[in-house]
Formats: sequence, C-alpha cells, structure tokens
Amino acid sequence: MSIKGKAFIMGAYEHPTRKAPDKSVAQIHAEAAKGALEDAGLTKDDVDGYFCAGDAPGLGPLSMVDYMGLSGSTYIAHVAHAAEAIAAGKCSVALITLAGKPLSSPVPRAVIPTAPDASYESPYGIVVANAYGLCAQRHMYEYGTTSEQLAWVKVAASHHAQYNEHAFLRDVVTVEQVVNSSIAASSLTAAVH
Repeated sequence: MSIKGKAFIMGAYEHPTRKAPDKSVAQIHAEAAKGALEDAGLTKDDVDGYFCAGDAPGLGPLSMVDYMGLSGSTYIAHVAHAAEAIAAGKCSVALITLAGKPLSSPVPRAVIPTAPDASYESPYGIVVANAYGLCAQRHMYEYGTTSEQLAWVKVAASHHAQYNEHAFLRDVVTVEQVVNSSIAASSLTAAVH
C-alpha cells in the first residue's frame, strides 16, 4: 500500500524551554502537543491517533531499533507509523511528541534491567553524549565517516540556530573549531561556542 499523497505534516512546534526544572516531561509533551496542534490550526479534539516514544525497554524504541539492527531514527519511524495509520483509515489526525529534560537532569538515565542493552550499559550508565558517541563511532567504523564530516552536522546546526530564537547554542562555528575542541565522548567533540 502506498501512502504517497495520503498523509501530510500540518503543524510543528519546538518547545522554547531548554532547562526546565519546574516542568515534568509530561508537561513538556503536553505543551509541545498544544503548540503543534495550534500551528496546524487544530485542537486536541481533532486528534484520533497519538504516537509517543516511551514504553519500550531501555531508552525506549531506540534500544530496540539498535538491538534488532534496524535502520533509521525511531522518531522518524513514528511519522511513518502515523502516516500509515492515516492512510489505512485508523485515524485522521495523528499527534507525535518527544520531550525530555537533559539539561535539568544531567544524571545518567536509569537502565531498565530487561532492556536488551542493559548488561552493557548498567555498569556505566548512559547519557546522551556517550549514546551519540557510540553511534558516531560505529558509523565511522562501518562507513569510513571522518571527524570532519561529523563536524559539518554541528556547523549546519549552528547556522540553523541563527533562525531559531529559542536555540540554546547560537554561535556559528567552523569545522576546524569543532574538530579542534575537546572530546565530549568517543568520536564526538564538545564544540559549544
């Protein structure tokens, strides 16, 4: 079944809060949902399908995607699942949210003992930087990706930040600055200025 021309992204919202010690993750989800619905000209009463990461073991669906050797981002997969549900007539308005408080909760994430990757992560804890570092290192190993190529991700993000009033890191950086900054996690540097 083709879903081409049957489902469209109509609204998007980026929560302006980067450090939210006074908000729960559920609040951030709800506020992001409200903003995306308003951007689409809809209300929560229009939603008849909801997709949200969070109940899979470990780091949610990301752990299972990695464990099963699947490709792609789980959050992009949610868009595909929502589009398929719309195309199949299961719902007509699907809402997808992602929220977290990494700057408010800088401690390692709890590892769920039943997660497929628990035995590898439990002794060390997992934080965003080392999770991305592992992914980057694997990509470099499998595809020959260089540090300079990875640096372009940060460079592009620094340019995009100029158009986002809520961006946390607004300074434009160069590939050289990124590559020459200190190591944050294996294969990843800490170019934050």
